[in-house]
Amino acid sequence: MPYPDELISPITLLRSAIPVSTAGHCAIDEAALREFAAGRLGPTIRFWELKETAVVIGSSQSVSNEVDEEAARRRGVKIVRRISGGGAMYMEPGKCITFSLVMPAALVRGLSFRDSYAKLNNWVLPVLQRLGIAARFADVNDISSPLGKIAGAAQKRVGDGVLHHVTMAYDIDSQAMNEVIRIGRERVNPRGPRSAEKQVDPISAHTSLSRTQVQDLLLAEFARHFQLRAEDLCPRQLEGIAGLSAKFEAREWTYRVS
Repeated sequence: MPYPDELISPITLLRSAIPVSTAGHCAIDEAALREFAAGRLGPTIRFWELKETAVVIGSSQSVSNEVDEEAARRRGVKIVRRISGGGAMYMEPGKCITFSLVMPAALVRGLSFRDSYAKLNNWVLPVLQRLGIAARFADVNDISSPLGKIAGAAQKRVGDGVLHHVTMAYDIDSQAMNEVIRIGRERVNPRGPRSAEKQVDPISAHTSLSRTQVQDLLLAEFARHFQLRAEDLCPRQLEGIAGLSAKFEAREWTYRVS
């Protein structure tokens, strides 16, 4: 991989044995990015473990455009706004694979958005291809097969750091997703970018491997190219993250574009 070793080696694999909410995951992403920008943390990779089903919308999207709030309440689906751009993602425990990278912005400086997504995702394609999926980069920030979208990515840059996170569909409850997400329906609010209407092609349609096994393959592929060191998030760090997660739980943040 054409990444300068002095910029990214070693990379810390952030782990937590304590389940956190969707808001907590968004808080960890923001905290890691800001700690990196402040020079207190090096490059990191982190895999999410979800505690609840949620729709996670992009930083500038309108809630009313993207989410059928009545269906979300009926199904107990949380609505969370992240700090990065991109479209709405329907995320279910045990049915998606999400990872977050925090890297030096120098890695993607001068690249188009399309090329920056491809550069930070190019270790993912070999794993999908070994599973028999004809995976390729599509649009600006997607990974797709001939049958549909497998993954979507989003980014946020702060100072010298870039947060790059990806959600991959391992499996999906299409009926629930179509009820809760308003993709393809009439715009309610004139503000905010809309999510694109796309067919989803889950990984489980191509392999008998479990979600955990696929995630392990992804981490092993990442470790083939980069020096990794594991670090558990300590209780003190998690307490700080819990404080930050209040931002992502707050109605003022979630509905800043209603």
